[in-house]
Amino acid sequence: MKKVFVTGITGFLGINVVIKLLENGYFVIALVRKKSSYYGKENENLKLIEGDLFSDVLSYLKDVDYVIHVAAETRQNLVSYQDYKKINCDATINLFSQAIEAKVEKFLFVSTANTLGFGCLKELGDENTLQKKPFSQSFYAKSKLEAENYLLQNNKTTDVVILNPTFMLGCYDYKPSSGKIIFLAWKKKIAFYPSGGKNFVHVEDAANGILNAIKQGKNGEKYLLANENLKYLDFFKELNKITNQKTVLLPIPDVILFIFGLFGDFLRALKIKTNISSCNMKILRIENYYSNEKSIKELNMKYLPTEKAIEDAVEFFKNKK
Repeated sequence: MKKVFVTGITGFLGINVVIKLLENGYFVIALVRKKSSYYGKENENLKLIEGDLFSDVLSYLKDVDYVIHVAAETRQNLVSYQDYKKINCDATINLFSQAIEAKVEKFLFVSTANTLGFGCLKELGDENTLQKKPFSQSFYAKSKLEAENYLLQNNKTTDVVILNPTFMLGCYDYKPSSGKIIFLAWKKKIAFYPSGGKNFVHVEDAANGILNAIKQGKNGEKYLLANENLKYLDFFKELNKITNQKTVLLPIPDVILFIFGLFGDFLRALKIKTNISSCNMKILRIENYYSNEKSIKELNMKYLPTEKAIEDAVEFFKNKK
C-alpha cells in the first residue's frame, strides 16, 4: 500500500483529496493543527498528526512515497507580502527540504491558476503563459509563484509536480471558502455581478487531477486543473436555474469597483485588514480564462460540468444549513 503525506486536509480541497486517496487504496498521513478540526470520517488508513507547517515531520516522511502539499494562506485581506510568503513559500520550502532528506519519490504542490497568465475566450491562458497583472500584484499569487519557482529549481532528487486549480466549487466547503460566491445570489431578491468572468472547476475534478498526477504527472511540469470559462452573469443565471429562483441580477459598473479599490488601498495603507483593494477589484473586471488541454492529454482528466459543481455545492450547503 502506497503511503502519502498530505497537508491542508481541513480545507475545501484538502478534505476532497483525502477522500479520493482513501477510496483509491492509499494510506494517508495528514498534518493538522488540531485533530478535532478535521471534519472527515475516521478511517483505519488515515493517520492524523498534530503540528504546523514548520514542524519537524522527517520521521513521518521517511515512511511515505509521496507528499501532497495543499495547505496555504488564501485569505485576501492580509496587508503584508510577508504574511503570505511565510506560509505559501517559506513553509513549502521547509516541507520540501524534509521530503528531499527523506528521499520522497514525488512532491506535489497545489498552487493556483493565477500564477499563470490568464487569457480570453479567443486565446485561453495555459501552462506556458506567464503571470501578468493584476495577479502579479496579488500577494497571494506572487507568494505561490515564488514557491513554484523554488521547487522547480531544486527538483533533482525528488520529483516535483505543480497543480494549478482554478475556482473550485462542490461538496465539503465547510468554512465556506470559494463557495461564498453562491451566497451572493442564493435566496436573494436582488444580486449584483461584476463585468468579468473566471474559470470554474468541480473540486472533485481538482482532487482527481491531483491523484492522477501522482502516477502520470511529469517532473518539472505544471498542470492547470480547469474546466468552464464563464462570465459572472452567466454563472449567476445558472445558479438561478439550479435553485429555481428568480433573483434579479444587476451589473456593478466598473467605475464603482475602481473606486472601491482605491478606498481599499487607503485602508490597507493604514494597516487595516480588508478584502478590498485595487488588485482584487481589477480581478473582478477581467476575463480570467484558462485551458485544460494539457491535463486532459497528460493526466487523462475528464471534467464534470459547472452545473454539477453548483448543484453539489448547493446541496451540501442545504444539508449543513
